[in-house]
Amino acid sequence: MTDKPYVPADDPLVIAGRTFSSRLLTGTGKYRDLEQTRLATEAAGAEIVTVAVRRTNLGQDPNQPNLLDILPPDRYTLLPNTAGCYTAEDAIRTCRLARELLDGHTLVKLEVLGDQKTLYPDLVETLKAAEILVKQGFEVMVYTTDDVLMAKRLEELGCIAIMPLAAPIGSGLGIRNPFNIRQIVENAKVPVVVDAGVGTASDATVAMELGCDGVLMNTAIASADSPILMASAMKRAVEAGRAAYLAGRIPRKAYASASSPVDGRFF
Repeated sequence: MTDKPYVPADDPLVIAGRTFSSRLLTGTGKYRDLEQTRLATEAAGAEIVTVAVRRTNLGQDPNQPNLLDILPPDRYTLLPNTAGCYTAEDAIRTCRLARELLDGHTLVKLEVLGDQKTLYPDLVETLKAAEILVKQGFEVMVYTTDDVLMAKRLEELGCIAIMPLAAPIGSGLGIRNPFNIRQIVENAKVPVVVDAGVGTASDATVAMELGCDGVLMNTAIASADSPILMASAMKRAVEAGRAAYLAGRIPRKAYASASSPVDGRFF
């Protein structure tokens, strides 16, 4: 047993060969305005920010505010996503658009939704899109269910990160199936980033304690009463969860175990 202090900088997140000191990835939607987006992103300490290409101005409209003015690519790693896509064709087209808008950018978050009520991913269309995008040179971080076999299949197709949902998008229900998340982590050879369903700081900590490499969230921060304060809480929660995972928790026991040893008592 060792007693090594935890220093976040010594335990970087590596995605597609790039190193990041923060394991908290954040979205850019649902904020009051771009200034709040900027402040919350800074408070979260995020280095990777996801952007809904279909809903965000990245220069398509010169007459509207440009997200890149407050989250410049030389400071943040942009993760264009295919939010709002319901077919593989739409998702592929959106990724190609992002590559054009961002000067050849190939890192993308693939999500192909199944229906508007649950926002669960359509796994058949997701597999189809992932296979094509990987062949076209995209670095695909893929949103999926917490299905262990599907996660492995997506990894085998060449996806560089698996992003299982903790619960439905925007639900704030937290991790509903920790067993599956843990199984995905234990079987993966690429980073596993929990995506969707986080509601509060303890949810993020649980995800990290399960061994996930990171957590991506948007609604939990942007829709909080104080987004900037919540962003700061989430930053600390992710760091604490990672430290606890590395430290190794004590085993669960059915009965009490005295904190002070009974051997060697003075009286």
